[in-house]
Amino acid sequence: MGEKVADRLFELLNKAIARELGVSIQYMWQHVMALGMKSPEVKDIFKDIAIVEMKHAEDIAERLFYLGGIPTTKPTPINVGESLSDMVGLDLQAENEAIELYTEIIRVADEEKDSTTRLLFEEILMAEEEHKNTFSKLLK
Repeated sequence: MGEKVADRLFELLNKAIARELGVSIQYMWQHVMALGMKSPEVKDIFKDIAIVEMKHAEDIAERLFYLGGIPTTKPTPINVGESLSDMVGLDLQAENEAIELYTEIIRVADEEKDSTTRLLFEEILMAEEEHKNTFSKLLK
């Protein structure tokens, strides 16, 4: 890996870790705080996705550390929302941001001929697209 691009990849991986930490907390708090007639079914979705996101943070941190970087411990801002529809709307926005970021990471990893990082993010991207689909359906 070239030094400048390695730095760029490290920066992107830390951005991904911070995002995964932030949304895992966000979704878990939404699981706790969700109220209303539809909340029982949605609460479980929030919790299940929160756990998946935390696993993503762990996998990305392990990869970054293996590459010689130091994983961040600071999450991105957490936006819980007021109502159930607010919560799902914020989550859909977060998933769209993840898809954009992870697509960029795949491109940079490919440029660096880092097939392991590329493969990791291709797998995570699939999960994020599933989460986007889940939140999109909930908003309908």
